[in-house]
Amino acid sequence: MSSHSTDHLDADGFEDDGFEDDEDDDVEEELGPLDRTRPTEHERAGGAHRELSWLLVISGLLGLWASVALTLDYFHTLQDPSFVPACDLNPLIGCGVFLASEQSSAFGFPNVIIGLVAFPVVIATGVLLTGGVRMPRWYWRGLWAGTVFGIGFVTWLQYQALTSIGALCPYCLVIWIATIPLFVHTSARTVQNGALPAGDGLRSLLVANRWIITVLWYLVVLAAAVLLLWDKWLLVF
Repeated sequence: MSSHSTDHLDADGFEDDGFEDDEDDDVEEELGPLDRTRPTEHERAGGAHRELSWLLVISGLLGLWASVALTLDYFHTLQDPSFVPACDLNPLIGCGVFLASEQSSAFGFPNVIIGLVAFPVVIATGVLLTGGVRMPRWYWRGLWAGTVFGIGFVTWLQYQALTSIGALCPYCLVIWIATIPLFVHTSARTVQNGALPAGDGLRSLLVANRWIITVLWYLVVLAAAVLLLWDKWLLVF
């Protein structure tokens, strides 16, 4: 019979004799002040830096506000087909064309429902992390998976807006603005705290450059919007 029991397995099912973890903790404590991309003890235990906590709260609030506004306009258009949303400003900027499009119900129900369900979860997570709560690894992985779905869906909607619909929805833009940093920073911190396996190089790249990646992503979307909708920009300006 083996001398090791299941009591010596860590949360991920790996054998833990205690000595290796003690050595890793010592290394982290020594290198932490020198390498800001390394997780703190609080982060390794499932907590988060206040930057991420507040980013989740703020991006969640922005996304929820935009989702509620789109939902109200959606119900108004159902009640009155001639209703013109207040955000319909010109041929380039408007919500009505999006609400009337096939893409507004990509899964057979209004897309806004996804935002109404997802963003409160993001807000609640941010509030808990701000209060010092430490989340289990499975939760971090689930949160990251949710942001992967979110950024994938937003990217698809961006493509549809710029190539098929040919307009920009103000409330959709707010959701885009909220979702991009939400994905980038959640990915960086989930790799940093060890919930997602990654090498030191990838961890350092994501954590150290998370804001640069976010800004570059914004610039790419902006450039695509200018180039692909250039004719309508000329009409407006």
